[in-house]
Amino acid sequence: MKMKKKYIWIVVGVLAVGGGYFWYSKSNSDTAQVRYVTAEVERGTLTSSISATGSIVVDDQATVDPTITGTVSGLAVKVGDEVKKGQFLFNIINDDLSVNVAKSAVSYESAKNSLESAKIDRDDAKAKYEKAKDEDDDNDDVYTKKELEVLKDKVSLADAKIFQAEKNLSAAGSDYQNEKTNAGKRKVTAPISGTVQEVNVKNGDDLSRTSSSDNSSAPIIIGDIKTLKAEVEVNEVDIAGVSVGQKTKVSLDAFSGTEFSGKVEKIDSLGTVEQGVVSYKVIVAFDTLDPRIKPDMSVAASISAEVKQDTLMIPSSALKNKGDNYYVEILKNGIPEQKTVKVGIDNSTQTEIIGGVSVGDKVVTQTINSGSKTSSTSSSSKNSSSSNSSLRIPGVTGGGPGR
Repeated sequence: MKMKKKYIWIVVGVLAVGGGYFWYSKSNSDTAQVRYVTAEVERGTLTSSISATGSIVVDDQATVDPTITGTVSGLAVKVGDEVKKGQFLFNIINDDLSVNVAKSAVSYESAKNSLESAKIDRDDAKAKYEKAKDEDDDNDDVYTKKELEVLKDKVSLADAKIFQAEKNLSAAGSDYQNEKTNAGKRKVTAPISGTVQEVNVKNGDDLSRTSSSDNSSAPIIIGDIKTLKAEVEVNEVDIAGVSVGQKTKVSLDAFSGTEFSGKVEKIDSLGTVEQGVVSYKVIVAFDTLDPRIKPDMSVAASISAEVKQDTLMIPSSALKNKGDNYYVEILKNGIPEQKTVKVGIDNSTQTEIIGGVSVGDKVVTQTINSGSKTSSTSSSSKNSSSSNSSLRIPGVTGGGPGR
């Protein structure tokens, strides 16, 4: 009899546990629901923009890279120094330049003497020819025709020598001037006013004739910090929408949350190709230059390409597409309804809608499928677990009759 009662209690316990599990599953599944985040279709001004990235550059920058050889001496500047145009930077020791100036000076003087000598010879030949011609006019047959022609040819020859002497003098003068100019380059001065950005030489260094004007390793680089601008790369798809004068918003990684205004100042006519992608450099000038901005800082630019006034627009996140067709979901009585739409311009957050919706329509921007483990469900689950801990199954958990 006791064994029979014991089995009855086991069956009752199992049914109780099964019923509790069914109730728990049912109550949790009932809490699962779908929620829609919406935004209203509105009318306003929409500005489409073109995004690009790049860095801060010094627009007015000069490399100091002498074209003469020699040894650096008397270096007078360091990075960060402010310099004026024509200010002394360093000397170049090269005694050969002085020798070359002296040699070219001698050649120049020799060419001048040769010209003077040629002029004297021409004047002498001309005088002899004129005298012979006059004597022949006064006394017939004093000179033969051939003798007069010889004297006349000597005048022409003297004129040719003068012409050549003048060319030699011009060449010698140019060479002399070049040598003096080169010798003058031994005193290196600042080509522009600005800030010394790099100094890549020290006293005693030998300079090379190879120009590195496009290389950051030039002996000295000077830049006018007042001409800092944003240089960004625009791809070939978007460049047609960029023009000089367009308003631009510039943000820098160094100043999170801060935007600077400016406008497009220059667009490169030739693009560059990198990994098969063509892009064009665009220079953006700041409306007001913030003194905190420094060269080489990373920038992101948003160039205003087109403006639409009084147009319908929705958040871009509400727009969906099937192939080449676009649609939105309009929430009506809690149920989303698809509407085909025609789109216009857009920017990073909003899209123009040309047709298909009306002002005030609620478009779905996000669909949220809530999970079964909500806060209320967690509380119920917790209470259920507590009640189960006190449940005793006769003959199994050690409680109840028959023990």
